[in-house]
Amino acid sequence: TQAKAKRSLESQLVELENKFAEANENAMHTGRASMAKLESRIRELEVELGNVQAHTGENAKGYQKSERRCKELAFQIDEDKKNQDRMAELATKLQQKIKTYKKQIEEAEEIAALNLAKFRKAQQELEETEERAKLAEAKLSVHY
Repeated sequence: TQAKAKRSLESQLVELENKFAEANENAMHTGRASMAKLESRIRELEVELGNVQAHTGENAKGYQKSERRCKELAFQIDEDKKNQDRMAELATKLQQKIKTYKKQIEEAEEIAALNLAKFRKAQQELEETEERAKLAEAKLSVHY
């Protein structure tokens, strides 16, 4: 009976060793498949990381370009404001000159009107004097 028990235990041992070997083989196979899956996923993530890094680089370049453009526009705005201020100052000076010229024109027109009146008066006096001279000549020629 002891020999029988020994053979039964040895048979169980062989059976367990076979199950262990089979389980070990399954675990190795499953482990290799899992490793392959994980390595594949790592490669996918590395590719995705490369794409994200490239996209981030492009975004950084775009940001720098936009920042540069903003600075250029700010500078242009400052220059335009300076030009606008200069033009406003020039317009004010020109308006002042126009007022001065208008005043001078008005004064010249007044002087011209006075001179015209003096001329007409002188012309009228001349005509009257010529008329008196003609009358005087006529009287003289009648007397002589």
